[in-house]
Amino acid sequence: MENKKIKSFRDLDVYQRTYKAGVEVMKKMIPKLPDSEKYDLKDQLARSCKAIPRLIAEGYAKRHQKHGFQKYLDDAMAECNETAVSLCQCRDIYSRFVDVKLCEELIDTYDISGRQLYRLEEAWSRFQGKNRPTT
Repeated sequence: MENKKIKSFRDLDVYQRTYKAGVEVMKKMIPKLPDSEKYDLKDQLARSCKAIPRLIAEGYAKRHQKHGFQKYLDDAMAECNETAVSLCQCRDIYSRFVDVKLCEELIDTYDISGRQLYRLEEAWSRFQGKNRPTT
């Protein structure tokens, strides 16, 4: 894997992956769900998939704080899990309305993204530990 310089949150692979997946959820999944889910599954899925890249971006801005970035990465991991569960519900409850193959691909994307966020948090902790001033 090639190491590339991170100049912005937009350079993070996990940001790019979750942003793209969120756009797919919003354009290809949510419109297919029945109107009866407007205030439940549709709403929850829309909020959780949009929250992930936002949390990564906001956390990145606080990366200089001791626990700033990690808190936002934890929250983004939680939203990844919530999004994956919502997509499983779409697949299992509304398989006649939604593209099941796309559901599976998106579930995999959010599973991968959750693991990426976990590894990023671990790596950031090690990095911060090395660069912390000693007293």
